[in-house]
Amino acid sequence: MKKDIIFDAFVVRNDHQGFRSGVEAWGLDQLPEGDVIVKVLYSGVNYKDGLASTPEGKIVKRYPFIPGIDLAGTVVESTHPSYKPGDQVLCTGYEVGVTHEGGYSQYARLKGEWLLPLPEGLTHKEAMGIGTAGFTAALSVASLLRNGINPKDGPVLVTGATGGVGSFAISILSKLGFNVIASTGKASTQGEWLKSIGASSVVTREEAAAESKGVLSSEQWAAVIDPVGGTQLSSLLKRVKYDGAIALSGLTGGGQFEATVYPFILRGVKLLGIDSVFCRMETRQEIWAKLADEWKPESALRLGIHVHTLNELPDILAGILRGEAAGRSIISL
Repeated sequence: MKKDIIFDAFVVRNDHQGFRSGVEAWGLDQLPEGDVIVKVLYSGVNYKDGLASTPEGKIVKRYPFIPGIDLAGTVVESTHPSYKPGDQVLCTGYEVGVTHEGGYSQYARLKGEWLLPLPEGLTHKEAMGIGTAGFTAALSVASLLRNGINPKDGPVLVTGATGGVGSFAISILSKLGFNVIASTGKASTQGEWLKSIGASSVVTREEAAAESKGVLSSEQWAAVIDPVGGTQLSSLLKRVKYDGAIALSGLTGGGQFEATVYPFILRGVKLLGIDSVFCRMETRQEIWAKLADEWKPESALRLGIHVHTLNELPDILAGILRGEAAGRSIISL
């Protein structure tokens, strides 16, 4: 391919002129090293991308930089043995959008071992509609299933329900026959939408994480999918049923919580850590194959995807940091 191609990219800068961001013209020679060049068609918007859009987020270590931890597109050049021009691929996680220029760019140069062939059954747009958020939700569901949680055990609570992880978790769980309770700070405005994607009922954030005096509370949920974290986790642990589990994947509510050992030693509750960044490639392939087939979250894809342009990114990233996200925003390149 031509080496003098000029393309649009969303760039963050932090120098003597201060921190700023916007769409710039870049060339291939400005992209980092890698053995595959991808023409990016879509990228997703995640909480980590929001952190990368502000110096206080402490995600980006060098400037100028192109954020975007998700991307899907077409290979245009490759020296990697697994990929050739014309291959359809996606990438989530690893160093992309954190230490390696990411998906908010019409072209990306990446390491071939980070890529995954686009699964049959998904378009580029659907793959980025799912993105890191949906992949994390699916990893959370898989972890619950692996630990013996099934629909007959009782309801599953999903916190941060209007966000990307939460909304896709609801869609996947409901498709698998679970009774899903959605917890959100937007119950009054987004309750009906959450039911339309699969929630059987909706509770406020305060109701789900209400404080109780004892070391344990009455058993309410067979399991919890929690992309929020923070202090509410202490209350959630007290309400999980015997032999239940919490799949924890995020920290939008904070990185610390206080707890006692009682939920673990008196009820056998399991706290399951979910990592979508460096999980094994075999796991990625397995989960994406499910997302393209029997776990495909049609309701969330149909009702919760919003497509935007690069120029709209500043407002979208600011909104996700303010907790205003509902569903998934994706960027069309």
